Amino acid sequence: MRGYALRRLAQMVPVVIGTTFLIYAMMWALPGDPLAGRCGNQPCPQSYVNRMTETYNLADPLLVQYVKYLGRIITGDLGQTFAGVPVADELLHRFPVTIQLALMAVVVEVVLGVSAGVLAAVRPGGLLDNLVLVSTLAVVSIPVFVLALLAQTVAGVRLGWFPVTWDGSAASLILPAFVLGGLSLAFVARMMRSSMVENLHADHVRTAVAKGLSPRRVILAHGARNSLIPVVTLVGADFGTLLGGAVVVEMIFNIGGVGELILHSVRDGEIGTVTVAVTLLVVLFLVVNLLVDLVYPLLDPRIRHA
Repeated sequence: MRGYALRRLAQMVPVVIGTTFLIYAMMWALPGDPLAGRCGNQPCPQSYVNRMTETYNLADPLLVQYVKYLGRIITGDLGQTFAGVPVADELLHRFPVTIQLALMAVVVEVVLGVSAGVLAAVRPGGLLDNLVLVSTLAVVSIPVFVLALLAQTVAGVRLGWFPVTWDGSAASLILPAFVLGGLSLAFVARMMRSSMVENLHADHVRTAVAKGLSPRRVILAHGARNSLIPVVTLVGADFGTLLGGAVVVEMIFNIGGVGELILHSVRDGEIGTVTVAVTLLVVLFLVVNLLVDLVYPLLDPRIRHA
């Protein structure tokens, strides 16, 4: 297990380097001058242009710029925005909000999705099964921004159950977490239901029933446990999507997270900020997927990492 984890950690290095270089190159491929508009309607003084060119290595070739930039990141220097604000301060202010939102969305999709999938699989073709299938199909067919506006109007404005916009508290992230995790919840429920129906007809489940175990223990310990493996895989892969795909939800609920930061940085040509933010998202995604792989043997002892 330790050797497997070390190999996976070593494999993360080229992935992070390749991802950051692609983001860096694509940002530089955007049309326009990165220093344009920094001095208002007036052209910037030549002294300012020279200083910014030297600070951000704008006169160097792309590959040289990236190597110098990567060297600063390795030493812990995340650089500054064109406005002179340290990028580290921006990320420290915004990353905890986005991570909290993503984790709450994961809890929503796992708890509700797994529960709905188990209930639907116990009696295939029954009322709960049809209800879960219809409701998940409806959620999948609704765009995220429509679901966000609908939840904001109904649960926030008319019923007053949740704050309409983010006010800095964890309670104001509950409604955005439900919206953000809604689509994933539907996929988790459908996957859990399909996997559960298949496992309930497996030999080890029939053996457990023949031994006289209670139906509850058969369903939870022998059916649901093995059915969680594809669900855990989906949740691990979806965590990175939740981190990076929260832009629309953050905009609608006025949440000052990483998604909003990346959107504004792309618009303003903040190449360094976008690259650092995406790099951290990639690292988090890789670490979460490594943890998911290490959880497999706990769910199914037959799985062993060579």
